[in-house]
Amino acid sequence: MGKGRLEAFSDGVIAIIITIMVLELKLPQGSSFASLQPLLPVLLSYVLSFVYVGIYWNNHHHMLAVSGRVSGGVLWANLHLLFWLSLFPFATAWMGENHFAPAPTATYGGVLLMAAVAYWLLQRSLIRQQGRDSLLRHAIGNDWKGKLSPVLYLLGILATCWVSELGLSLYALVAVMWLLPDRRIEGAVTRHEA
Repeated sequence: MGKGRLEAFSDGVIAIIITIMVLELKLPQGSSFASLQPLLPVLLSYVLSFVYVGIYWNNHHHMLAVSGRVSGGVLWANLHLLFWLSLFPFATAWMGENHFAPAPTATYGGVLLMAAVAYWLLQRSLIRQQGRDSLLRHAIGNDWKGKLSPVLYLLGILATCWVSELGLSLYALVAVMWLLPDRRIEGAVTRHEA
């Protein structure tokens, strides 16, 4: 089947996730900048999660750009990814409202880890469907970012047992790592067309 419905559905779910996250933000109790101080953990949690959702949306788009058709297995793998992404608003709110306490921060890391695993499974499903000469497989190469991210998430989850800010820093490091331009798929498409 064509990939259009999968892309449209995924875009819609991701838009709803971002909407839910922003609706969780509460107004400060006062009109001064000082009244924002108690809300900083919530705002920082929102910014980090917004960046993550943006990274997933962007990479999801690029991954599907090199995929012509999708199978039932790909649809289920995509739903699996969307499930974990849909937990971002809950994990974000819990972590922010509790000022980065260990349990909520570890849970946030667990959601990040499972979303990464789900993304990897979706990627593998698309590659398996495309066969040995998969353009996606050639584009991602050794995928060092994809391999390093779950390790950093696990380290972040463990670090929250001692210092939750250290775990949070590792989560932010992964986000920064993925924000750096990655032109693997675009480069593979350009080479393939040439």
